[in-house]
Amino acid sequence: MIEALPIGYARTTPDGEFLAANSTFVAMVEGAAREDVLSRGVEEFYRDEATREGLIAALREEGQVRNRELKVTTLTGETIWVLVTARMVETDDGRYVDALVQDITDRRRREDALREMHDIISAPDRSFEDQVEALLELGRRELDTRYGTLSKIRGDDYLFEIVATDDDSIQAGDVVPVSATNCELVASTEQSLVLGNVARDAPGETDRTGYQDWGISCYIGAPVMTDDVYGTFCFYDTDPRDGQFTEWESTLVDLMSRWVSYELQRRQVNARLAEKNEQLEQFASIVSHDLRNPLSVAQGRAELAAEACDTDHLDHVLRSLDRMEVLIDDLLGLALAGEQVGDTEPISPDSFGDWWGNVATRDATLRVSLDRSIQADPGRLQQLFENLVRNAVEHGGDAVAITVGELEGGFYVEDDGPGIPEDSRGDVLEAGFTTSEEGTGFGLSIVKQVVDAHGWDLQVTEGAAGGARFEVTDVAFTDG
Repeated sequence: MIEALPIGYARTTPDGEFLAANSTFVAMVEGAAREDVLSRGVEEFYRDEATREGLIAALREEGQVRNRELKVTTLTGETIWVLVTARMVETDDGRYVDALVQDITDRRRREDALREMHDIISAPDRSFEDQVEALLELGRRELDTRYGTLSKIRGDDYLFEIVATDDDSIQAGDVVPVSATNCELVASTEQSLVLGNVARDAPGETDRTGYQDWGISCYIGAPVMTDDVYGTFCFYDTDPRDGQFTEWESTLVDLMSRWVSYELQRRQVNARLAEKNEQLEQFASIVSHDLRNPLSVAQGRAELAAEACDTDHLDHVLRSLDRMEVLIDDLLGLALAGEQVGDTEPISPDSFGDWWGNVATRDATLRVSLDRSIQADPGRLQQLFENLVRNAVEHGGDAVAITVGELEGGFYVEDDGPGIPEDSRGDVLEAGFTTSEEGTGFGLSIVKQVVDAHGWDLQVTEGAAGGARFEVTDVAFTDG
């Protein structure tokens, strides 16, 4: 029964001398004969003294070890990983150790490959090109192929964008007809293609130049997707495989291609955002300069006319011009709030008092009960606070009391004004929504955009005195 076990079995003395071993164990440690293994001690396999002594100590103290992963050196010097479950057995003839040993080298190799892949794609200081090249090298090693490429397919052209190989037969920037490659099948079906032996697995594709002239005899590749098919992430070799690429190898290539797809999509989105931000900056420039200048002229002329001519019509004109100035300020703030946040830093609670002076607060009062600093973009947080203060003064009256305090996972800004009706709390954050004749409806929309840009959450609720309360959560704090 022991000889028929699909996993390794060995019996040793407490000191590590072999007494018995089944064929699976002998094959695992690459022994030429069972006697070859039995004539040796465990120290020849567990060469790390700390590992060996730790295993023996555990057996002596606890009587057993379960599912312990150990590094083993075979008789040919190769390193493998095994999973050991062993127990100390006492008989009338003495004590010995029974051990079940399972080869987990492939599993550990897969885990190591995934860890390496994670380290590659999560390194913030590496460029995209460097990350892709590292993934291609990792894939070449795991798949044992000569070539790895990220390609870009445009029409009938196949561009080798990033290449990993030990020779110069293929270089980044080379262009060939897409019809010459197996990647055409990947692009047309938008599915992975696995060919351990092209002639055996896809004889209909042997007329391609890649097979006829370049000798590409095994291939594994997956599509790279952005808005449509960008290209392929693939590995290939001139030597065919006896078998097929494994399920694990196919999964690894799919994982890599999906990350590359995601990263390319992210780069496209960032490029679009950069273009949009440039348009917003142009809009802000027009608002802040080209509209402010004629508005200032109109305000000055209307004030001079009001001094020279006693008429109510000019009062209406001046009020309208003042409202236009408020609208321009809010539109400019709305445009800037849509940008991504810049570098964040700890913002002291004292900053709210400094910003208080930038707003026409009349007889309003401020109380800050924060003890910790908020990690935020200082300009954007100031914009959020000033707009909430303006909203409180506009709706709560000249003597409104405003409080900034800390709550679990964030902070709040509340006032003691009339509050916001429950059925309107979802609407007040929409651009253009206002219940005041003097309001523009943009202030709270700016607040929402600043919150979203930081990745925070915003809730509108009722304050302790019945006024409006804005709760911002998912906020990072620093002490002091």
